[in-house]
Amino acid sequence: MAGVDVGGGGKGKRSLDSEINMIPFIDLLMVTIAFLLITAVWSHMARVNADAQVPGPPRPDQEQEKVEPEKVLHLEMRQPDKFTIVWKQGAQVVTSIDVPRKDDLKETNGAKKIRFPDLAAKIQEEWNSSGSHRAAGDKKLDQAVLHTDNDTQYVYIIGVIDAIYQTHRKLDVGGKSEEVPAFNVTFAVN
Repeated sequence: MAGVDVGGGGKGKRSLDSEINMIPFIDLLMVTIAFLLITAVWSHMARVNADAQVPGPPRPDQEQEKVEPEKVLHLEMRQPDKFTIVWKQGAQVVTSIDVPRKDDLKETNGAKKIRFPDLAAKIQEEWNSSGSHRAAGDKKLDQAVLHTDNDTQYVYIIGVIDAIYQTHRKLDVGGKSEEVPAFNVTFAVN
């Protein structure tokens, strides 16, 4: 066991040999070091890069290019009788189409599967006419945003995602062409 000798007494004095238990101090030191290391990483992650410039272009002496926002497919599945396919470019609605909702429910081995073949066909048709990333050399995917209610059942959400993923395109990977889904699906925040 670790200890500290505080020294003996002088002439005629009683010796004061006592030990101080160092193990709790070492434990406290180790916990403190671990705490400091962890909080140092958190404080680095919590930093926000900012500069002191007022709103405007980063270099006022240079003219900035106007970057047009990409088209994004928004799929609304909040109504029980139809889907709404909306192409948006930024906040501007480019087109909006309603697709009747026909649930194709199949149950195999106790598992439910719902397919929406009409929706998949309409998404394919819309992507063929309005999709942005169709070239085989273009590595970006078109974006699809799924809008749904909080009480929508999981099986229906998966059915809609499957319908979106049925639209494929060619992509050159490592010198050969592969079929990949044309859309990257994300969820909208309610």
